[in-house]
Amino acid sequence: MASESGKLWGGRFVGAVDPVMEKFNSSIAYDRALWEVDVQGSKAYSRGLQKAGLLTKEEMDQILHALDKVAEEWAQGTFKVNPSDEDIHTANERRLKELIGETAGKLHTGRSRNDQVVTDLRLWMRQDCSRLSALLWELIRTMVDRAEAEHDVLFPGYTHLQRAQPIRWSHWILSGAIAGNPLGVDRELLQAELNFGAITLNSMDATSERDFVAEFLFWASLCMTHLSRMAEDLILYGTKEFSFVQLSDAYSTGSSLMPQKKNPDSLELIRSKAGRVFGRCAGLLMTLKGLPSTYNKDLQEDKEAVFEVSDTMSAVLQVATGVISTLQIHRENMARALSPDMLATDLAYYLVRKGMPFRQAHEASGRAVFLAETKGVALNQLSLKELQTISPLFSGDVSRVWDYGHSVEQYTTLGGTARSSVDWQIGQVRALLRAQRA
Repeated sequence: MASESGKLWGGRFVGAVDPVMEKFNSSIAYDRALWEVDVQGSKAYSRGLQKAGLLTKEEMDQILHALDKVAEEWAQGTFKVNPSDEDIHTANERRLKELIGETAGKLHTGRSRNDQVVTDLRLWMRQDCSRLSALLWELIRTMVDRAEAEHDVLFPGYTHLQRAQPIRWSHWILSGAIAGNPLGVDRELLQAELNFGAITLNSMDATSERDFVAEFLFWASLCMTHLSRMAEDLILYGTKEFSFVQLSDAYSTGSSLMPQKKNPDSLELIRSKAGRVFGRCAGLLMTLKGLPSTYNKDLQEDKEAVFEVSDTMSAVLQVATGVISTLQIHRENMARALSPDMLATDLAYYLVRKGMPFRQAHEASGRAVFLAETKGVALNQLSLKELQTISPLFSGDVSRVWDYGHSVEQYTTLGGTARSSVDWQIGQVRALLRAQRA
């Protein structure tokens, strides 16, 4: 139990802790978020102690009842944190002693605070990952709904930020979017109580490994990479120069100086939050890479990273869903942005279908582009006679090349931009959504 200083570890020490060190060492400001899972873990451990004969049935019931009271106070916002409560575990055990006296001290039998730290974080992250997963699936559902509703809209696909080939708007949408306890406490009972899939295999590793935290932060970083790129595309598509899309006023702001401005702040903030998440991931990896075996206080850094990234991801996923669901597209502007030069590859494919090797066909199409530029006309305005000066394989059916709908429909392989392929992609994502609900 806590010493006279109020510390769980204070029996070995004399005198007060330096106030600066006290603040430096404290984590209660942010790990209070673990209050519910800390109570959950303590209740499970008390049952383990009772099974091991280290608590009587009456003592266990007394502790369980008092822990329910602690949880009630946290839930109602009436729990009073003391200056000596350096973390959530200290605070809850201190309050437990106030409620039931010295029996509270038995709860810590055979359990280090490091055990509590990592168990609590695992429990909290399991719950939070489920919550974030639901938000992510809602974003995916919103995107696939739009893709299905607008699969006939064509607009330019870009490479090197230059217009490349016609693609479906729905195709773009679908591109955006895991020493040990010596007192006989039954670890398998605790596993069952807390619904973990397995017990940790090595006691040294159990309190010190943070692979599950690193994996969460990496998932968040990878997810933010995709969302940031999606945001960048939409920022560009929303400019006057593009005018392909228009953000809802609910996800935009104005300028304090220029009345005409409508700024895509929602998308810019999504893009900027990626750096924050990446930084937290890199920071934790730098903390882990130099640690010796078993627990070190450096690992206290994990919770701030997890809590901040969780809050960021929660906000980003909900804002991204709102942006996608309310976004207006300007079909006419998208169609006007298509130009015959984007069909130069199709012109090469035309010659390939006539028997010409692709390298020669690519060169011939390039010569046609150069000829059109030299004459100051669009590629599809070259006469058949002019095209035949480049290759006699050109004939009257070359006119079909200049149909944008025909262009996108030739990419029928799975993953392409043809209507059948996009419908297949929509079907695949909807199957994932159904499986997720099952």
